[in-house]
Amino acid sequence: MAEFIFKDLAAKAGKVDQFEIASAATSTEEIGNPVYPPARQKLAEHGISCAGKTARQLTFSDGKKYDLLIGMDQANRRNILRMIAPEYASKVHLLMEFAGENKEVADPWYTGDFEATWQDVLAGCTGLLNQLLTK
Repeated sequence: MAEFIFKDLAAKAGKVDQFEIASAATSTEEIGNPVYPPARQKLAEHGISCAGKTARQLTFSDGKKYDLLIGMDQANRRNILRMIAPEYASKVHLLMEFAGENKEVADPWYTGDFEATWQDVLAGCTGLLNQLLTK
């Protein structure tokens, strides 16, 4: 959801072409699968398409390629740090840091609450975009 929410926010700000925005899994369970149907539905409720997206796994080279590597929770953060070279550790953040909150994104896989996840991801992506645009 974060990839598509951020792309939507950046497009509405007229800045989408200034960013390379991608998402990747830190596990292998969903590799090759499309966006989870309830997440796809929540995005669609807000006029955001994720058509054509299939899950891919984070790669070692992503640590060098991207300026930021953002996890949704501490498990993501730990996995990212294991999957990239140590010299890129300072690029790893939790999304909610950008919303000024010291918490994890509500995980709808466990909660079933996609609205809470939407609100968290929207707040984090909004804060991230604002921070990047003021740099």
